[in-house]
Amino acid sequence: MKLRLILICLFFSYYSYAQTCCSGGIPLSNNIGLPTLSKGSLQVGINYDYNHLNTLKFGKEKLDDDSRLRITHSALLNVNYSILNNLSVEGLFTYVNQRRKITQFGNENLDQTSGIGDAVLLTMYRFQFNKIQNLEFNIGVGTKIPLGSTTEKSDEGIVLNADLQPGSNTWDIIYLMSMGKSFNFRPSFQVGGRLLYRTTGVNNSYYGNTSYKFGNEFLSYLSFSDVFVAFKTLISPSVSLKYRKAVKDELDEFKLDNTGGNFVSIIPNFAIDITPSITFLAKAELPIMSNVDGTQLAPTYRITSGLIFRFEPKQTLFN
Repeated sequence: MKLRLILICLFFSYYSYAQTCCSGGIPLSNNIGLPTLSKGSLQVGINYDYNHLNTLKFGKEKLDDDSRLRITHSALLNVNYSILNNLSVEGLFTYVNQRRKITQFGNENLDQTSGIGDAVLLTMYRFQFNKIQNLEFNIGVGTKIPLGSTTEKSDEGIVLNADLQPGSNTWDIIYLMSMGKSFNFRPSFQVGGRLLYRTTGVNNSYYGNTSYKFGNEFLSYLSFSDVFVAFKTLISPSVSLKYRKAVKDELDEFKLDNTGGNFVSIIPNFAIDITPSITFLAKAELPIMSNVDGTQLAPTYRITSGLIFRFEPKQTLFN
């Protein structure tokens, strides 16, 4: 067993030089947490997410090497229902295509997988404070549900590494907290904050009978947003600063090099109300700083766009 574990570690360490175990994959954490509306309201979000990684780094240093490319295409479906005025439940469902291309000495190697990815189920509760004007606070807890496959193979018939699989075969726990504050001098302007922590589970059937654990993840956001009226249409621009900390992955409880790191990015966001119940949104995530463990691909850019549909119950007047 020890010899087998050593061989797997060597195999994974060699290929992780071309992978990104901490920055690629399905964007579950980035795309959960629609706002809680009035009781009986339903929100449906349909989004496309494109994640492009072509920046090879050693720690903070960018290497002069563009032979490695990692791309993730994700189709995302959010469904949020407000059970009460301050309580909602949300599901996030995914379909993913992941590609890893390595070009060296005139040869090109391409590995890719497609399929249903993991899902998230989240419950959110909204607090509203009477003593602090225009302040809203939300807290949520949820779980990642392992719906995706973890046994996809390369063209040569070899089971691909964990970071290229559509799923993870683990149940994760997600904790979410957010707040927003508007101001009397301009009620449409809001400063917001958001914290998310994901505790990952263990896949005990990795390569048959080996255990694999993706590193726990922490994210924090600081955002500034406003609302303007143009041509009788509401336009909502915003900008967010994002910090992400990913802990090293583990193989049979051994921490893996070339996984984990710290990342800072800026996210400009633009939303426009097509109708009172349909909103189009688009955002880009651009890296400011990254400090990875060992040698890894770091984020180059990410683009997300889609539509949110809102269905609110009709108001009934009682005399």
